[in-house]
Amino acid sequence: MKQVRTLLSAAADRLGERADAEILLAHALGKPRSWLIAHADDTLGDSAVADFHALLGRRAQGEPVAYLTGRRGFWTLELAVTPATLIPRPETELLVELALAKLPRTGTPRVVDLGTGSGAVALAIARECPHARVLATDASAEALAVARRNAETNRIRNVAFAEGDWFAALPGERFDLLVSNPPYIAADDPHLAQGDLRFEPAGALASGHDGLDDIRHIVAGAPAHLRAGGWLLFEHGWDQGAAVRGLLEAAGYREVFTAQDLGRRDRVSGGRATAG
Repeated sequence: MKQVRTLLSAAADRLGERADAEILLAHALGKPRSWLIAHADDTLGDSAVADFHALLGRRAQGEPVAYLTGRRGFWTLELAVTPATLIPRPETELLVELALAKLPRTGTPRVVDLGTGSGAVALAIARECPHARVLATDASAEALAVARRNAETNRIRNVAFAEGDWFAALPGERFDLLVSNPPYIAADDPHLAQGDLRFEPAGALASGHDGLDDIRHIVAGAPAHLRAGGWLLFEHGWDQGAAVRGLLEAAGYREVFTAQDLGRRDRVSGGRATAG
């Protein structure tokens, strides 16, 4: 039996990160993090301590906190995540912000999120725009199952799901807005063997020798699935802005741009389609 305060102090020293220790202890206890502050002097039973130490051991080996808890916050949503999905990251919220700015304010705009994973982007857009009809696609049936569960948990009704590899899920359909957070890391990037990335699905991370294979495919295929004047927006790596703008311009998109994240790194690019 040990005090909450003592457990957290030792865990923070082991991980070099107090926030992770707090999240894992709160998860092991089934309590909010705020409970840990109010009950810092409480003594925990051996079973709870053992559960916490098991989580600490996995985290010390590099397993992401989000996979250990099965949860990750994104936008205003609380999402389930599993090793079948990427872990939603704060910088991807820029893609949601830009999508909301480009959506028509009237009528019933159609939006598709290609490679939705946990459903983070699609569900955030659907939550903010209940007048829109959102389609979330993924080649992974496991990922789509997580996304569907997240829609149900967050009570978001204006979203549908389709299984298929990129445009294979969209036969003959057109949209006002196409968004994606595709794989964009070079296949030989050493970061793939480091940190959280070691545990995330490789097929959702890497894309060819320069990381742009899937983006090339999306840029080339999107016009056939966009209404005239519709927008394509996608996330990419911090050093890929110039390259993806070149792809968009060569493919005939108008109003091509790149937006930077809060760290002033190129993060999202897009363009407007002419007649598809």
